[in-house]
Amino acid sequence: MCITGQPVAFNMPNFRQDFIRFAVQKNVLCFGEFQTKAGRLSPYFFNAGLFNDGDSLRNLSQFYAQAIQASEVPFDMLFGPAYKGIPLAAGTAIAMAEQGSNVPFCYNRKEAKDHGEGGTTVGAKLQGRVLILDDVISAGTSVRESIALIRAAGAQPCGVVIALDRMERGQSELSAVQEVRRNYDIPVISIATLDDLLGYLRAEGGMEHNLAAVQTYRDRYGVNNGQV
Repeated sequence: MCITGQPVAFNMPNFRQDFIRFAVQKNVLCFGEFQTKAGRLSPYFFNAGLFNDGDSLRNLSQFYAQAIQASEVPFDMLFGPAYKGIPLAAGTAIAMAEQGSNVPFCYNRKEAKDHGEGGTTVGAKLQGRVLILDDVISAGTSVRESIALIRAAGAQPCGVVIALDRMERGQSELSAVQEVRRNYDIPVISIATLDDLLGYLRAEGGMEHNLAAVQTYRDRYGVNNGQV
């Protein structure tokens, strides 16, 4: 990982599988029958908003830091789009600082402040190579708005980090993650993907029914390795 300061070093082998297990234990990742925004019946549901206590946020932030480290994407600072990205950027910056890398971070307001310091952002000045942190990419609206804000400040968006890539087609043959890669020519880093979820289900005992359901869904709606 190329950032200002020393590289972050974590002792977390197989962090993708560890993250899936962590999400299941916290009931953030559930199995059953859930209707998606696209009207599909999904055999699993991921709700990052349920990482809602101090211990969960600490562990989640460590997973984000590990995914960033493994990606080796060069960056200078973190940006968290309001609202879900705010604790992600702050928590990940703390996780990195605990490992010896003091990374600046910034987040935006939904509405510009017209008093005090004013402006639409809070935290470090947007500059250099900026890594965007969010929970998932659905329609890509948050990413699009973040990239516009970063560029308007004269900085360079250099990647997006998310918790889970569903690797699922959107309105076209591409997934939302693939569309971001194609439209903005930046990498999208995920802590885990749908394929990692399948690997977890294969390794865990008593998950045969869920494995079959998720594999069927992947076969029907999935994209190829999350790549364009």
